Amino acid sequence: MIYLGIVASVIVALSALLMHLSLMILLTFIIVVLLGAIPAALPAVLTIMQTVSATELAKKGALISRLESVEDAASIDIICFDKTGTITQNKLSVVTCAAFSGNSTDEVLRIAALTSQAEGMDLIDLAILDYVKQSGVELKDYKQISYTPFDPSAKRTEAIIGINGKKCRAVKGASQMILTLCHDNNEALNQEVKKIIDDYSGKGFRTIAIAISDSSNFDNLKLIGLLPITDPARPDSKSMIEQIRKMGIKPMMLTGDSIEIAREIANETGIGINIIRMADIHDLPPGKQIPALSNCDGFAEIYPEDKYSIVKMLQAGGHAVGMTGDGVNDAPALRQAEMGIAVNNSTDVAKAAASVVLTGTGIEVIVDAITVSRQAYQRMLTWVLNKVVKVIEFVVFLSIGFFWMHDILLSLIGMSFLVFANDFVSMSLATDNVKSTGYSDNWNLKNIILAALIPALFYVLADISIVLLGLYYFHLPWPQLTSLVMLCFIFNSQFRVLIVRERNHFWHSLPGKGLLIATSCAITGIALIAILGILVPPLNLSVVLCVLGMSAFFSFLIDFPKFYAFKKFGL
Repeated sequence: MIYLGIVASVIVALSALLMHLSLMILLTFIIVVLLGAIPAALPAVLTIMQTVSATELAKKGALISRLESVEDAASIDIICFDKTGTITQNKLSVVTCAAFSGNSTDEVLRIAALTSQAEGMDLIDLAILDYVKQSGVELKDYKQISYTPFDPSAKRTEAIIGINGKKCRAVKGASQMILTLCHDNNEALNQEVKKIIDDYSGKGFRTIAIAISDSSNFDNLKLIGLLPITDPARPDSKSMIEQIRKMGIKPMMLTGDSIEIAREIANETGIGINIIRMADIHDLPPGKQIPALSNCDGFAEIYPEDKYSIVKMLQAGGHAVGMTGDGVNDAPALRQAEMGIAVNNSTDVAKAAASVVLTGTGIEVIVDAITVSRQAYQRMLTWVLNKVVKVIEFVVFLSIGFFWMHDILLSLIGMSFLVFANDFVSMSLATDNVKSTGYSDNWNLKNIILAALIPALFYVLADISIVLLGLYYFHLPWPQLTSLVMLCFIFNSQFRVLIVRERNHFWHSLPGKGLLIATSCAITGIALIAILGILVPPLNLSVVLCVLGMSAFFSFLIDFPKFYAFKKFGL
């Protein structure tokens, strides 16, 4: 828009010098054109629209920490969900207990209880302690001497326990990791354990392994039992996943659980079964890693730090990414993603890094956030289209008028009224009625300009027709002609907003109440200013009504080429 204004100013300036016109005419033309071309209201309009959307999201359970993320969220085409707490209920419970190496289930539960602590509020620890309590198992001569909380990198919890005065080291954690520490298992036991774990995984259970050493170090660590833990999928997860797909977004699931569990939950919720391990991605050649990431349905056996790598690689593949997380280690990925989503039980560090903080649970809040962000994008797109059409119409018509009349068809006062009326209405777009699209929204400026060019040129023809009417029908003198041009531009601006706000024909949806009030006030106010001659040369009521009617009529006709242009350029 600025380039267009500068080019027009240079062409007119050179022509004015050749025609030996006064410097005042030249300077006035440049000021008027640049005032119309520079989108001075853009920061204010954008902030108002984002703030209104952020307020709406807050009512739905999503707090926006960075206003620009309201717009960014509209562009995401992939969203990565944490399995636990987002897709599942995050209500862990122990299903049963399998004992090995001659140990009883009570013995396994005692060791599991002593490698847990209620104070840390770890969900697995709480589930195990609750199951032990329900089972009526007593600790007797067992006691916990020291406790090492869960380490995400090692995927285990450790404790030094006392059994009849003897210190032993006990560990519990992911079955694959614990089995690698138990070196003395015989092949038959390994096969039995693997079969049981596979059976649990096929049912969607996470398997926690319990092992103990008869000393305080890791020597002779022996597997004594398995605890399958269930975390059922949320009842609404499958329908929400389906809704996200309908929005043109690919859902991906992230979990540290085994690939079998991940596939079971992903299949149950409709995400898909093409789940891959992060280790398998790292083993691929660099050129094949991004395509493999983009084509899969989720990732299993990941560490928290893997999330950042996943986001970066997906973005390198041309995707806009949403990411959920809750822990300190999730913060880099949440900050890197176009839509970083901290779930409702997140740490303060995760909330600070995210652009959206959820106060509700489940995926429905995320769907609401994306829907509202796409509505905000559509309102902003309306503002941009309206502004681009206006600038092309404005600059082209004034340039034609200069070569036609050798003067400026719009006064500085008229320009001031135009800027005020246009911006006044534009801000009301923040509450306009819009529909969310079924695809990701991205700013394609080339297509926007080409689509805006067609209705803009038709508006130029309409402006010329109205000026001809003023000259040869109403026989207006020059001062009144500038008032007529002012009215023409302002009335066009009001009707144009109503035309471009709808990507289909304008009658397919009703404008928002605020937009209708603002448009009506602008038309009435400017009409009264022109009739009463406030700061501008006055016009007869018949002239004002004629300009209003012709502007409305031409806008109605222009809606048809506008519809064609918007459809052709994918708006």
